[in-house]
Amino acid sequence: MTDWIVAEDARARLGVRPQTLYAYVSRGRVRVRPDPADPRRSLYRAADIALLAERKGRSRRPADVAAGAIAWGEPVLDSGITTIAEGRLYYRGRDAGRLAETLTLEAAARLLRGGHGAALKGAERPAPPAAQDMQARLFAVLAARAGTEPPARGRNPLALAMEAGVLMDLLADAAAGRPGEGPIHLRLAAAWGVAPEGEDLIRRALVLLADHELNASTFAARVAASTGASLAACALAGLAALSGPRHGGAAAAMRSFAEDAVRRSPQAAAEAWLREDRAVPGFGHPLYPGGDPRARHLLARFQPGPALAALRAAVEAATGQAANIDFALVALAERLDLPADAPLALFAVARSAGWIAHALEQGQGALIRPRARYVGPEPEGL
Repeated sequence: MTDWIVAEDARARLGVRPQTLYAYVSRGRVRVRPDPADPRRSLYRAADIALLAERKGRSRRPADVAAGAIAWGEPVLDSGITTIAEGRLYYRGRDAGRLAETLTLEAAARLLRGGHGAALKGAERPAPPAAQDMQARLFAVLAARAGTEPPARGRNPLALAMEAGVLMDLLADAAAGRPGEGPIHLRLAAAWGVAPEGEDLIRRALVLLADHELNASTFAARVAASTGASLAACALAGLAALSGPRHGGAAAAMRSFAEDAVRRSPQAAAEAWLREDRAVPGFGHPLYPGGDPRARHLLARFQPGPALAALRAAVEAATGQAANIDFALVALAERLDLPADAPLALFAVARSAGWIAHALEQGQGALIRPRARYVGPEPEGL
């Protein structure tokens, strides 16, 4: 058997679409290299394809297929919004890193929703809640809106587009702690006292964070949308999932790791986390074995501080894993002297663009209602 095969042969042996083959590559399950005879074409390692084909053939029971899709597994629903292929992130087929060179978050949000042209302005917005904590303000503003907004299913698309813009503005106001007009990145920069040279870094970060395929918070938003819930309720579901320490709250773990590295040394901190069999926060990503492109694009625009730069070098040398977006956000917050909870706020404001786009897409589809594999006590009377 030939060691390397073309994409058509690889897909035929697996019985998958091109997107699925690319997903296998991005997750490190299939190795790929350029074709020496044609650098524009890729070759796929036949042994990796054979191993995947064997695993696919062992069991195709619905329960086994569903269980394998839950954690970084096979795609579970159709979407035309975002994909991750060959280590790169694409919004509607366009490279997110390139889009971050010029787009604002508002423009990226319209692209994700499948729209074009000028932003639509809705009704006047109330002032943001008075809470000191940014996360509390984000939750409060969405909860208040979700409690009064009508269901999204069946509403006029123009009304939904206007509602989408209002929701993003409300979240930006909540993160800033005050109402504002103009591009969201400039409003956040002004509220956080960022110098003009830092405004573009915030803009880039927001665009790179706008969506990330079917992550936990987006799936939560889609589940809510499948019931016909309002856009605010869908965004609230997304925010609830994002707030966990294994999702949007991962920047806090990264910050703790960085503080540990200052106390000990970068090498000692990395070794301690690895000895305790803990994943090193801020490094590696299951979907990007070659490195998180979002972090790569952002970190190319500024130099992390000396302590974080030393930590990055030590961890990458010890583990071979590149810095991910959580490291980049902590480094950005330090570079611009942002509030401690700014990484989560940036994440939430930016990702609301994706939540809304996915909610609109899912709202036209079926109810998401999986079944549980029961492993509890034997039911009485059976």
